[in-house]
Amino acid sequence: MQEATLDIQIKTLPTSPGVYQYYDKDDKLLYIGKAKNLKKRVSSYFTKNHDSYRISVLVKKIKTVRHIVVETETDALLLENNLIKKNQPRFNVMLKDDKTYPWICIKKERFSRIFLTRNLIKDGSEYYGPYTSVKTVYTLLDLIKGLYQLRTCNYDLSQEKINNGKYKVCLEYHLGNCKGPCEGFQDEKEYNENLEAIRQIVKGNFKESLNRFRDQMTVHAEKMEFEEAQQIKEKIQILEKYQVKSTVVNPKISNVDVFSIISDESYGYVNFLQISYGAIIRSHTTEIKKKLDESDKELLELAIVELRQRFGSKSKEIFAPFKVEVGEGLKITIPQLGDKKKIVDLSLRNAKYYRQERFKQIKIMDPDRHIKRLMAQMKKDLRLPEEPRHIECFDNSNIQGTNPVAACVVFRNGKPSKKEYRKFNIKTVEGANDFASMEEVVYRRYKRLTEEGQPLPQLVIVDGGKGQLSSGLKALDTLGLRGKITIIGIAKRLEEIYYPGDSIPLYLDKKTESLKVIQHLRNEAHRFGITFHRQKRSKAALDTELDLIPGIGEKTVVELLKHFRSVKRISEASKQELIEVVGNSRATKVHNYYLSKKGKT
Repeated sequence: MQEATLDIQIKTLPTSPGVYQYYDKDDKLLYIGKAKNLKKRVSSYFTKNHDSYRISVLVKKIKTVRHIVVETETDALLLENNLIKKNQPRFNVMLKDDKTYPWICIKKERFSRIFLTRNLIKDGSEYYGPYTSVKTVYTLLDLIKGLYQLRTCNYDLSQEKINNGKYKVCLEYHLGNCKGPCEGFQDEKEYNENLEAIRQIVKGNFKESLNRFRDQMTVHAEKMEFEEAQQIKEKIQILEKYQVKSTVVNPKISNVDVFSIISDESYGYVNFLQISYGAIIRSHTTEIKKKLDESDKELLELAIVELRQRFGSKSKEIFAPFKVEVGEGLKITIPQLGDKKKIVDLSLRNAKYYRQERFKQIKIMDPDRHIKRLMAQMKKDLRLPEEPRHIECFDNSNIQGTNPVAACVVFRNGKPSKKEYRKFNIKTVEGANDFASMEEVVYRRYKRLTEEGQPLPQLVIVDGGKGQLSSGLKALDTLGLRGKITIIGIAKRLEEIYYPGDSIPLYLDKKTESLKVIQHLRNEAHRFGITFHRQKRSKAALDTELDLIPGIGEKTVVELLKHFRSVKRISEASKQELIEVVGNSRATKVHNYYLSKKGKT
């Protein structure tokens, strides 16, 4: 009966814009969503198979659908955002941010004070912000203080009290930081003109203040008031210096919000830049945990609505890296060239840097989350059926066909497990045949793991291109392990990744963590294999002469080399010199061996 009720609810939904809410059997809110067409959007959840496990779980739990119809899609966006923040459903993405951001307040009073605050009081005062950095607020306030003399006291400067001489100027007046409105030394009109100029500076518009100061400087210069003119000139220099630092793009780009996103399997990272007169007046990056495998488009749309609400943005234009639907009345620009494209690229760079910093922090503070994220990313990047928690990589080493060996290195959770590294002497292959050698070592490795009942890796990497990959795959076929282990090859030159049965290689972004782990595996296998090969070559060099002498063992060889330092000196030593080191019997064998060699030559 419940299913029939749910089916009827879906069939009778309106086709209007609105917000839908899913509830479980206990009438607990599971999910809130928005839609241009409520019936079409809600029906889509129940009429197709979902690749996402989490969406499948959500759909199974839904027992009741409720909805709210609104006038426009913009209304739906805002309502969805407010309901999510209020109810915090289990399956919804939420932008969590508990910070109380600082604001610049211009107090509603005669001879207004300007100061930093974190509390918004609805008393008619003006608030600019919020700012994501206290340092930015202090920098602006210091700039304003250097340009304009404003009062800092909290006196009630009504005209009546000033006329009655209730107040006296303080130290700030004598230091030149205030013009003394408390004693009537500065009129309200001049003070308010300064306030208007300050409003423009806070908004990022320096033009009005610069023009005003230049006019004042000219007037002082014409009156031969050079000291006053110099003071104004210094203010112009301060303002121009600050303008240069804050202007990042074309000053004609004004009153624009810029958004970008970068994401991985579990999180999205959204950067927000607010541009006024070519200057960044706000930058904020936030991390969003995915709940239902949301796309970048879905996450960015959610973030745009939330961040514009949070920071009180009134901008009518948004720059974004791709098309987004965030309501009516907003112009969405997707820049392709020039200064507009540069500012979107800058936003994306901020998002990337933020993600890198978060990765570093998580690696230290929450290694389990780092591993989980890395494994999920590798699974996606390498198109694997499961997370590669256990990876093994093979490399062959030989020089001109001599002493062929191979190495197998093992990584667990993306890190080397050196105690599990294995060396192989090539037994069935003559000379330098990398393909046959690869087939032999892969076969021997997994035959042994299978016989011993040990777990197999989720991913096997062979160092080399299509030839080595085919050889490794042949070994797995012989063992009946095809399909049970994923095997890939990596070619050295262009970091090409080959898959069985696919002639076109995969190219991963050079900066991805997945490629870095594979490169680490390949480099570690190469290092381990080369070290083993060198050891074997060194031993072979010693074996060449001395170990061919009948009756001479390893201990005698070591004693002779310690004393004579080289095989050549041993061959040239007299019998007596040899006797003094290893005794008569063994010395005679060595001496006679080299005598016979000389006789043959």
